[in-house]
Amino acid sequence: MENLTKIKENLYYLIKKRAFFEKKVRLSSGRISNYYFDLRRITLSSEGSYLIAELVLDFIRKRKFSTIGGPTLGADPILGAILLLSYFKDLSLKAFIVRKSIKLHGLMRQIEGPILTRNDKILLIDDVATSGSSLVESAKVLRDKNIKVDSAFVILDRQEGAEKNLKRIGIKLYSIFKVKDFK
Repeated sequence: MENLTKIKENLYYLIKKRAFFEKKVRLSSGRISNYYFDLRRITLSSEGSYLIAELVLDFIRKRKFSTIGGPTLGADPILGAILLLSYFKDLSLKAFIVRKSIKLHGLMRQIEGPILTRNDKILLIDDVATSGSSLVESAKVLRDKNIKVDSAFVILDRQEGAEKNLKRIGIKLYSIFKVKDFK
């Protein structure tokens, strides 16, 4: 394994080069921003997914999480990368994806993946947090099924209310980067 400081530095430069745009855009929260992070350009690349997986897996191992998951689509590539790397590092994890709504065919589930239990130590994961609404919604879906969740992790916290909104419902937000790191 490479040095984690070097991995984080490489990820920073990759994001800065390929996924950070200074232009006016409308965010999913509805707000207008003068900059945008298109982190799928990173999470859907081999180099980016590896760097992210190394950093998040180190966090998971230190805090002894057993299960990772989050809102589709932001969490999907991150979860896949972490699961693959965890297998090669002999760390058993399970993962799930939370749909925006219940699937109307098949098993008609909103939470896809292995069956979750109250004993699972869950880490919610997403790519970017602005207001945190997709993480809050995912937590609500889990809690409605009596699944405990108190931690969330993102690659980038835009520092626009996510930490406060998650804290309000008893979830601590962790991130690799904060938006101030890029300004």
